[in-house]
Amino acid sequence: MEQPPRPTLDSVTTIRDDGSRRFLHPADTGGAFTRGRRASGLFLIAFYLSLPWIRVGGYPAVFLDVANRRFHLFGMTLAAQDAWLLFFLITGLGFLLFFVTALVGRVWCGWACPQTVFLDHVYRRIERWIDGDAVRRRALDSAPWGPGKAARRLLKHALYLAVSAVITHLFLAYFVSIPELWAMMRESPLSNWSAFAFIAVATGALYFNFAWFREQLCIIICPYGRLQSALQDDNSLIIGYDARRGEPRMSVAEARQRADAAHPQAPGPGDCVACSRCVAVCPTGIDIRNGVQIECIGCAACIDACDEVMERLHRPLGLIRYDSQNGFAGRATRWLRPRTAVYSILLLVGAGVAAWAFSTLRPANFGVTRMIGAPYLVDRGFVRNQFLARIVNKRTEPARFVVRVVEGPADLRQLGFEKAVEVPALGEIVEPLILQQPRQEYQGPFQVLVGVRDEGGTFHLERRIEFLGPDPRLLREEEEEAAHEKIAR
Repeated sequence: MEQPPRPTLDSVTTIRDDGSRRFLHPADTGGAFTRGRRASGLFLIAFYLSLPWIRVGGYPAVFLDVANRRFHLFGMTLAAQDAWLLFFLITGLGFLLFFVTALVGRVWCGWACPQTVFLDHVYRRIERWIDGDAVRRRALDSAPWGPGKAARRLLKHALYLAVSAVITHLFLAYFVSIPELWAMMRESPLSNWSAFAFIAVATGALYFNFAWFREQLCIIICPYGRLQSALQDDNSLIIGYDARRGEPRMSVAEARQRADAAHPQAPGPGDCVACSRCVAVCPTGIDIRNGVQIECIGCAACIDACDEVMERLHRPLGLIRYDSQNGFAGRATRWLRPRTAVYSILLLVGAGVAAWAFSTLRPANFGVTRMIGAPYLVDRGFVRNQFLARIVNKRTEPARFVVRVVEGPADLRQLGFEKAVEVPALGEIVEPLILQQPRQEYQGPFQVLVGVRDEGGTFHLERRIEFLGPDPRLLREEEEEAAHEKIAR
């Protein structure tokens, strides 16, 4: 049975000297952090899986209805024209991640990242249930193939595939809803071949990731571990080893031999007994005693493992703990510093702008665009501009809307939308809106304010457009020529 090598800072533990993959089998641990992570992980999994089932305002709590260009978020409906508001959500999450990392390190990776949550609290639980603890798993890997090993492998990977399929189907439900997903599942794959292809590819990707790739995603692909050096400083909260207290490390037996030898000049043993329990439980195979490393995901398993050993030896807890690098060096940790102050200000400014932006949301959208073709038309009596007015109803019930010229010349006439129009629930209409002015009154281009309101008067939207026409002098010359021709006849 292959034993994992001693982790160093020179190479990744999961890669052998010949470049082949070494699979990790982290040992189980208990303790406050393990229980806390398990509770938070199960809560996050339940939260993710339940959102398509929970209905708010007649729709799932989170329903990204791409087909109809509607996005339902906890009772709030956004149309495609409101997609710019997602900028605030995405950038806000980015700044929040920067702030949290600068303050408390990689707590996201260890406690809330979907990769860690599903791997530790679903797939590895299945593995431990079927294959046993870390020692048994390593022994099973090294054992020759036989009926017992084949049966365990078949059962384990069948469960991996089933769980991956469930996760993928519920992810698709965010975009098509549970009833539509169930209808697709009961039909032939050819009836919904694009959805079926997505499910097949996504299920395969999840299975590959959680059954084989695992911690390599964090080590090789995810850029967040490499960004932490730029986001953190000596005051950021990290998981580390107290070398001042733990060194020189030696086993209990070595400490007794040294004590029996009675060398007064030799330094006393540190609290670390070199049991390597912190290495055995690490999901990325590092030795936290080597210092801060990009492979560390901040899962706190090493804290619980070390505290268990310290309790048995009746020594103080916290040899491995959450602290800053300044704290491990015996200096005070500064929580308020330029980095966190700037991130806090940016978060507050962003939150204020986002609150204002979302306050501008209305239950409908209104747009007016000029028709393709000539910008204006001139006949014997009028100068005419032709537009297309688009009304989007974001409510879950039909609504009637009135379109009127709010600001413009008194002689400007509106054709189209003379009566209130009804727009279906979550629907839209596009109809011509024609504005015309008597040609003898036209004095040049001017601004027109067009508004729309619902018949209940609960909201009002306005759009400013420009009324165009020819040079007024040309109109006057044409009129004079027409008058002279009439006199001549």
